[in-house]
Amino acid sequence: MPDDALPPCSVLLLAGGRGQRMGGRDKGLLEWRGRPLIAWLHDQVRPETDDLIISCNRNAERYAPYADRLIQDDEPDFPGPMAGIRAGLAAARHPYLLVLPCDAPQVDAYLLQALRERSGPRPAIVRQNGFWQPMFCLLPVTIRDAMEEAWRAGERSPQRVLRAYDPIALDVAEDDPRLANFNTPDLLV
Repeated sequence: MPDDALPPCSVLLLAGGRGQRMGGRDKGLLEWRGRPLIAWLHDQVRPETDDLIISCNRNAERYAPYADRLIQDDEPDFPGPMAGIRAGLAAARHPYLLVLPCDAPQVDAYLLQALRERSGPRPAIVRQNGFWQPMFCLLPVTIRDAMEEAWRAGERSPQRVLRAYDPIALDVAEDDPRLANFNTPDLLV
């Protein structure tokens, strides 16, 4: 259950990728332990928000049961996660946007709570073994215009844009299983 002392947040699940390492298959819909990857994330984030957004560029009818709203990139050819984050910031109804990738089914309520506790004027980003993990973050929606400006200037790395904001780190262990990305077929077994 969400902590009522924390400001409300929208949640964005990024599922709009090309799935190259999965042979072009839509990662969020691949099964792990008998359920689509997106279902695992849905179960964790549903109690956190009344504004669950999924960024998907295909298979909208299959993602619809897991979201309040679906969004897609405003440019063709799968331009990357920053495109999904931009669309999520534009769609968010709350002052914060919690961003997660669709291929990390082991995210838990403790990680979500720890990110949300870091809400403020700066992004909060998971940092693992000294490396920022910008697909696991909490963003103030006030950075929307800066993300747009960076996009128009040709920037495609969310990490470079977010690091300019002196992000708040949520440090986790190097082998933290909650961040395990299931982005190759052999990891789904």
